[in-house]
Amino acid sequence: MLFFLIRRVIYTLPIMLGVAMVCFALVHLAPGDPLVSILPADASQEMQEQMRKLYGFDRSYPEQFASWIWRALQGDLGTSIASSRSVSTEVMKAVGNTLRLAAMATLIGFIFGCLFGFVAGYFQNSWVDKAASLTAVLGVSVPHYWLGMVLVIVFSSILMWLPASGAGPGGSDVWAWNWEHIKHMLLPALTMSVIPMGIIARTVRALVAEILAQEFVVGLRAKGLTDLGVFLHVVKNSAPTALAVMGLQLGYLLGGSILIETVFAWPGTGFLLNSAIFQRDLPLLQGTILVLATFFVLLNLVVDVIQTLLDPRISRS
Repeated sequence: MLFFLIRRVIYTLPIMLGVAMVCFALVHLAPGDPLVSILPADASQEMQEQMRKLYGFDRSYPEQFASWIWRALQGDLGTSIASSRSVSTEVMKAVGNTLRLAAMATLIGFIFGCLFGFVAGYFQNSWVDKAASLTAVLGVSVPHYWLGMVLVIVFSSILMWLPASGAGPGGSDVWAWNWEHIKHMLLPALTMSVIPMGIIARTVRALVAEILAQEFVVGLRAKGLTDLGVFLHVVKNSAPTALAVMGLQLGYLLGGSILIETVFAWPGTGFLLNSAIFQRDLPLLQGTILVLATFFVLLNLVVDVIQTLLDPRISRS
């Protein structure tokens, strides 16, 4: 187990370096001058050169990349061009908001996805299977930004049960675990949960159908094991794959929530990325992408370790 963990950590290091290189290259390949947003229209050539030197844009790309990586390893992601604030402070604050939202959305999707998947797998080809499968397909197919706007119209404008935007009362972005703040999270979390719910439901349904057709299940029933006992064996055998899918979905939600956070004005990394793109704020854009990519890689590492604990056959393969 220890050797497997060390090997997985070693494999992670070149992946992180590759992610950092791709992040740096893609951001700098985008057209436009990042200093246009802060320099006045009549800025002199001397002022432009001073600002380029201040942000390191006067050096070659390899030098900029090496300097950026070295500072990032020390926790310094630079200074935002648009706001002149520390990128690390802004990104970590936004990451906390996105993590809370993505975790709740993944939990909702996992619970209902497993429920629909197990029901559909146990009652194959019945109307229950078709209804659960249809729900899963709709969850994957419906555009989540459109669903978010529909939920806002229904629950905020018509019924006036839940707030339409923000992370707290009065537009506050300071989080607290109370009902007033949780109400602001419900609509975006429900909107984000439909895609992982559909994917997990379809995955679990296929797993359950495959496991129930195996010979050991027939042997368990021949020994007189109850339906509950068989169900527990099915859950144990399908748990590693379902957990891996859930981990991947959580990673995707961390980086793919830009539309949802924009619709609901949720102050997370998606909202921050949207602002950085339109303001051409390179340090903020690079820092946000790097932190999200790091979370995704580390999350996959954690999921691999948990999978190995649940199924020791993985470490021996």
